[in-house]
Amino acid sequence: MKKLAVVAFGGNALLRGDQRGTIEEQEANAYDTCLKLSYLIKKDYNLVVTHGNGPQVGNILLQNVAGAKMFGIPEMPLDICGAYSQGFIGYILEQQMRNVLEERGLDRDVITIVSEVLVDKDDPAFKKPTKPIGPYYTVEEKDAIVKETGYVFQEDPRGRGWRRVVASPVPYKIANRHSISKMARDGQIVISVGGGGIPVHYSRPNQLRGIEAVIDKDLASSLLATQIQADEFIILTDVPKVYVNFRKPNEKALDIITVDEAKFYLKEGQFTEGSMAPKVRACLQFVELTGKDAIITEASHLGKEGSGTRFVLS
Repeated sequence: MKKLAVVAFGGNALLRGDQRGTIEEQEANAYDTCLKLSYLIKKDYNLVVTHGNGPQVGNILLQNVAGAKMFGIPEMPLDICGAYSQGFIGYILEQQMRNVLEERGLDRDVITIVSEVLVDKDDPAFKKPTKPIGPYYTVEEKDAIVKETGYVFQEDPRGRGWRRVVASPVPYKIANRHSISKMARDGQIVISVGGGGIPVHYSRPNQLRGIEAVIDKDLASSLLATQIQADEFIILTDVPKVYVNFRKPNEKALDIITVDEAKFYLKEGQFTEGSMAPKVRACLQFVELTGKDAIITEASHLGKEGSGTRFVLS
């Protein structure tokens, strides 16, 4: 049987920090990402693709504020903005994936599912926002936005500026996971759980409702990979491997790392929150629950011998 892989990549893979965010820029970036994913398709993998939406949903929120201020257009809540981003990013990815498939003579359907993900409304994350969304700002720009909106910001640990942060509750269940699994195993490329999925909760028994939050896309992707019994879970990022002592004289790339070793490094604070730490936790969740391997690597290294950091049970 064909292997089923869940591949997660960030919103920054489509909208990079030095770009304005035009559709042309995002289409070109999406094409580049899909081109790299074609390695797995040529290897005859079944494929589920998940993606981040941090820069995109941040821009949608800014458009919301501007529209309300200038024209009185009602502002949409964060869950609706997340749904907007899922739809348009899915459209871009579908189109560019089809372009790649046609260029390479590969015959696969590509389907986007706008995904709801169940969270707990009493999750402590709602009292301590940590999830970065939107573009980077200078301290002066950040102060002006805080004064006008009351948004919460954190400084980027890599010195790229300030970003808005929102609540990031733990995901519990992926809606339509059985359909996602069936379509992917039937050979269709499924784009799902965009931006970590639309966070929903039970406002009363049997009554789902959206909630103001952004779910970590790596954690939601790991949950999806677990719930559909994927054979591999891969996170694509902007570095070829996971490092300890990152950007220090004694920096060390990790080739293979066990669950216990990764937990030790997490406890040491080797991985930055809002950057590598959530990715490591997502890999650990998948490996511990399934016993299968997870990989973190750069998209351009996908499929190369010895590429990335492989997480193993022991």
